Amino acid sequence: MLRKRANDMVDVISNRIQEAYGSIRMPNVFSSSAANNRNNIYAPVTRHEAERQQRQRSKDCDQRARQQKLFQIKDTPIAHVEPEQPKIPGFACSTCSPTESRPQLDQNQRRRHAIDILRVTTHAGAHYAATRGTGAFDWGVWCTHLAQALRVKRFPYPQVAGAVLPDERVLEALETTAKEATNEKRAELGLAENDESFDEDSYYNAIYRKQEQRAQKILVGMRSKISNLVLRITSWVLYKLLPCFMSGVAAHPAQVEMIKRAIEKNPDVPLIFLPLHRSHLDYIMVSFILLNNDIKCPLVAGGDNLRIPVFGSILRYDGAFFIKRKIDPLTGKKDHVYRAILHTYLQKCLTAGHNVEFFIEGGRTRTGKPCMPKSGILSVIVDAYNDKSISDALLVPVSINYEKLVDGNFVREQLGQKKIPESFASAASAIMKVLKARYGLMRIDFNEPFSLSELVKSLRTSDTAHNYTPEMRRLQHKPSTTSLFGTDVVQEEQDQRQLIDNIARHVVYDSARATSVMTTNALAFLLLNRFRDGAPLSLLVEALDELRAVLEGTRDLGFTGSSEDVIRYAADLLGPGLVTKELRNGQTFIKPVTMIPNVIELSYYSNCLLPHFALESIIVTCACFLRREAERNKEGDAEDVTIGHNALLQLCIEFAELLMYEFILCKPCQKLENVLENSLEELCTRNILSQLKQELTEDQQRAQRLYQAMDGLDVDDEQDDFFDEKPSFEDATERVQFPPEKHCDRIVLQSVLAPFTHTYRAVAATLNHLLGDNAMVESDFIRLCIKEISARVEAGDCKYGESISTDTVRNCLKVFEKRSYIETTNKNGVRLVTLLPPYDSAPEIQSILEQVETFVPV
Repeated sequence: MLRKRANDMVDVISNRIQEAYGSIRMPNVFSSSAANNRNNIYAPVTRHEAERQQRQRSKDCDQRARQQKLFQIKDTPIAHVEPEQPKIPGFACSTCSPTESRPQLDQNQRRRHAIDILRVTTHAGAHYAATRGTGAFDWGVWCTHLAQALRVKRFPYPQVAGAVLPDERVLEALETTAKEATNEKRAELGLAENDESFDEDSYYNAIYRKQEQRAQKILVGMRSKISNLVLRITSWVLYKLLPCFMSGVAAHPAQVEMIKRAIEKNPDVPLIFLPLHRSHLDYIMVSFILLNNDIKCPLVAGGDNLRIPVFGSILRYDGAFFIKRKIDPLTGKKDHVYRAILHTYLQKCLTAGHNVEFFIEGGRTRTGKPCMPKSGILSVIVDAYNDKSISDALLVPVSINYEKLVDGNFVREQLGQKKIPESFASAASAIMKVLKARYGLMRIDFNEPFSLSELVKSLRTSDTAHNYTPEMRRLQHKPSTTSLFGTDVVQEEQDQRQLIDNIARHVVYDSARATSVMTTNALAFLLLNRFRDGAPLSLLVEALDELRAVLEGTRDLGFTGSSEDVIRYAADLLGPGLVTKELRNGQTFIKPVTMIPNVIELSYYSNCLLPHFALESIIVTCACFLRREAERNKEGDAEDVTIGHNALLQLCIEFAELLMYEFILCKPCQKLENVLENSLEELCTRNILSQLKQELTEDQQRAQRLYQAMDGLDVDDEQDDFFDEKPSFEDATERVQFPPEKHCDRIVLQSVLAPFTHTYRAVAATLNHLLGDNAMVESDFIRLCIKEISARVEAGDCKYGESISTDTVRNCLKVFEKRSYIETTNKNGVRLVTLLPPYDSAPEIQSILEQVETFVPV
C-alpha cells in the first residue's frame, strides 16, 4: 500500500513538471522569429539565433534528465531509515547500579518521547481498539476519562495500623517514657531514690496509661486509609480539573516502562519513590501517573500541617499518612513514643507490600533549587533492610517541575516573614484562584529504579563517599536536631548515619540532574545572569540557542520549537509582574522587573539551572580571583597573565566547602577533585578557559626527580617535614589562560553564584553584632542579616536582589557553626547564637569576612 501511494505521488509530480515545462516552452516554439526561420530555411543563422537554439537544446536535455530521474525514483524501493534514538533522562548511576541488575528496554520503547498524559487514556483507547469493527457499542469512546478511571488495575492495600501498638518497639518506648517521667518527677520533688514517700509504681502506671492513650491518638492521626475507590474518583476529577489551569502534564513513557520492568524482575520488593518537592500538587500527581499506568500507588508521607478538614481526609484516602515536622520544639526532648510508632508503622507497611513515597528534602523548596536531604524516614527503610524485615528496596528518584508554580511564590518567607499556616479556608480559596489562572506545563520525570542493597554495598566499599578532603570530612553534613525529617528515628552508629546521608545525597543529586528544564527556567536564567538590564528579542533568541546547545545531552528540555516562540511564550506565562515587553526602535525588548520581591520570585525559576552550572561557576570565579591577584603582583603588561592549575583546584575546593549546604556538587561515589577536573576540561573545550603546558627548566626537572625519589622512601620526622608539601613545579607545567574573546561568558558564569556570595558576605559582616558576649536569638539575628543585605541592595553595593534570602542566610550560619565561628544553643526552646573563641573579636571577624570576599566577583 505504501509503495503504491509513493508511485502515484511520483506520477502526479512528473505530470505536473512536464505540464509546467511545456507551458514555458510553447510561447518560444510558436514565436514569430521561429516561424520566420522555418519559412526561410536557407536564411543565414545569426549569432543571437544560434545562442537561442543552444539554450533550447540545453533545456531539452535537462527535461529528459529530470524525467529519467523521476522514473528511477519511482522504480527504486523506499529505504527504511532508522530514526535517531533519543536519550532517556534519568538513568541510574552506573557505578552504584550494575548494568545486569537494571531493567532493559527495547529499541521501540527507547524511541518514545514524553507525552501529555491528560490527553492519553490508555485503558479506554486499548478497549476501543479491541472492540473496533466488532459492532459492539463502547461507551468508553464517549466517556473516556470515566472509562479510564474505572478500568485501572486494582491492588490490595492492607491496613497495618492494628499491628503497630502491640509491637515490641512501641512497648519499649512506652516503658522508657514512663521511666523518664517518673525519674524527672522524683528529681523535681527533691526525693532520694529510696524515699518511700513517693508512690513510684502508681505514678509510673499513670504515666504509662497516659502514654498508651497518646500513642493510640498518634496512630489514628498518622495512619493512611488508602482506597481503590477514592483513587479512581480522584483520577477522574484530576482529568477534568487539571486542563482548566494547566496546558498539560508531561511524562516519559520509557521511564514508566523502566519502573514496570523493575517490578517484573523484583515482584516482592517495595518501591520507594523519592520526589523533589515543589508544590502541594506533588502529593497526588505521582500517584495519578502510577495509577493510570497500572502501578501500585504508594503511601505518601505528608506533613501534619496538611491534616485539615475535607482536604486532609481526601489525601488520607489517596494514600497520605501524616507525620510531625517538629518534635517537642519547646523542650528539645526526644519523643520516644512518636518515633517508635512512626518507625513501626513504616516497617509494617513495607513488610505488608506497600510502596512508599516521601519527599527527601523534607519540605517544599523555597528557592527553586534542591534543598539538602533529610534522612529521617530513609533511615527507617535502611534499618528495615538491615534487620531483614525486607529483602531489598528499589529507590526511584522523581523530579517534578512546573512552567509556573501553582502554589504562588515564597517571597514572604525569603524576606524573613513567617509562613502562613494551611487551613480549609486558605486551601479552598487557593483552589478557586488556581482554576482561574494559567500555569502552563507540568513535567514529571521518574529516574531508573536502583537497588538499595547494591547502593549500600557500593557506598560501604567506596573510599570516596562524601570524603572530598580532610577539611570536608570535618565539615560533613549534620542533620537537624529539631526536625523529624532531619533526625534519626532509630539509634545508629556514626558510620550508619554517614551511609544514610550518602544515599540521600545521591538521590537528590540524581533527581536534580534529571529535572527537565522548562521554558520559564531558561528565560529567567538568561534574564538574571546575562540580560539583567533587558535585551532585544533577537539577542535573547541567540542566547537561548546557545543555552540549548550547552544543555544538549546533559539535561532534558521540557519544550521544543523555535527559540523565538519559546521566549514569547515564557514571557507571557511569567506575566508583566516579572517580565516586561515593549517596542524599541521597531524591535521587541524584554526586560526583567528588578524590584526586590519580583526578582526574588523570578530567581525561583532561574535557580532550577544552578546545579548544572554551579561547578563551572566555582571554577571561573576562583580563576578570575587568582588572575586579579596575579595582575596585582605583576609589573608591566598583564594581558598574558596565567594562573597555576593546582592553585586553581585548591581554591575551588575551598569555595565548594563554603557552599556545602547550598549544592551537592558530585555523587558520593565520586571525588570532587575529579569532577572539578572534568568541568575544567569542559570549559576549555568551549574555550572559556584554556590550559597550556610549559617546558620544565633543568632545575625544575631535577627537583621533580628528587621529589619522586624521596616520595617512596621512609624518612625521619625532620626530613618528612621538609618534604611535607609537594614542590611547585607542577604549577609551572600546567597553566590556565583566559581567552579574551570569551570574557563575557566568564562574567555570566561568575554571576551564577554571585547572589550567594553576596549573602554570605553580609552575614559575615553582621557577626559584629555578636561581639562582647552578646548572645542573640537566632530569628532576630537572621532578620538583622536580611536587613543588612537589603541595605546593600538599595545602596547599590549588591546588584542582586535575590541575595535577600532567608534560606541562604540559614545555610551560611550552618557553615559558620561547622567551622566553629559561632555556636547555636537551645535554652528553654529558644535558639541563641553566640560567637566562639577565638573568633569573638573584631580582627577575627574581619578575617572571616575577607575569606568570604575572596569569592565575591568584582
